[in-house]
Amino acid sequence: MPKPLFRGVCASSITPFHPDGNLRLERLKPHIDWLIGQRVDAISPLGSSGEFPAMECSDRERMLAAALEAIAGRVPVVAGTHDYSTARTIRLSKFAETAGADALLIVPPYYMAPTPAQVMDHYRRIAQAVSIPIILYHNIPLTSVDLTTEHLLKLFEERAIAGVKMSHPEPDRQCQLLQATNGAFTVYAGIDTAAFEGLCHGSHGWISGIPSTVPAAARRLYELIAIEGDLPAARLLWAKLAPLMRLQFEAYHSKGEGAHWFSSMKAALNMIGPPVGDPQPPIQPLPENLRKTLADMLINLGYEVHSEMGG
Repeated sequence: MPKPLFRGVCASSITPFHPDGNLRLERLKPHIDWLIGQRVDAISPLGSSGEFPAMECSDRERMLAAALEAIAGRVPVVAGTHDYSTARTIRLSKFAETAGADALLIVPPYYMAPTPAQVMDHYRRIAQAVSIPIILYHNIPLTSVDLTTEHLLKLFEERAIAGVKMSHPEPDRQCQLLQATNGAFTVYAGIDTAAFEGLCHGSHGWISGIPSTVPAAARRLYELIAIEGDLPAARLLWAKLAPLMRLQFEAYHSKGEGAHWFSSMKAALNMIGPPVGDPQPPIQPLPENLRKTLADMLINLGYEVHSEMGG
């Protein structure tokens, strides 16, 4: 049976920017060191939290190289090499492999919403161009592409992908893949609200907003469920994490009037870790009226909150 790249939690590291949009790479290593100190099992540069849509290919390559240098082999690196264009995805994927990434995280082509057959061809072409594992980032809301369990298993059987980050609100989608392959297909919970049940089903880990925002708390939840089997304690911790999840996704459940998830993530990181700056426009910083609410949630999770350093 193939071994998963990692078990546990994977943080999607942020990309630090100057206010003018240029990379601020001197802030990257302190952020990486903090994530590793929080006991993450892997790091994914240029995932959604890395703001890759706001970056030119050349800046993505600079960012990946800097992240790999900062991580320096301490944990596996799952490089985000997503792009609408198959050719650009292959370019970024080859760069990541040459630079030393352990695996690739690739979301299906977005905006034009290609058919499932076309998306599958996209992954086959990438797999032919690189030799490191590909984790398919299944995210229907951001891509309008819903690959079925059968589609994903077909790509796995063809060795075009090694696993999936399943960002689907129904935990059963994780369970179907695990049961169909007796756990051989690597499955990571990719949406926070489905992580608890996904880990209980036997998913190999968790790559999403909470592991990137409060990594130590996410790692502890993984331990309680997957290693210690202490579900009563896991439920107590899950209840503490739930308000933060609701805050992060409030904008999607309040007709767009709440905070964007990424605004709250960067604000939280500025409160409890080294400064990481503000989101790139069009995403705006967290509104002032939500900052104390966020700080109280972090304190309830055991974090020491310090003055924010955005910008």
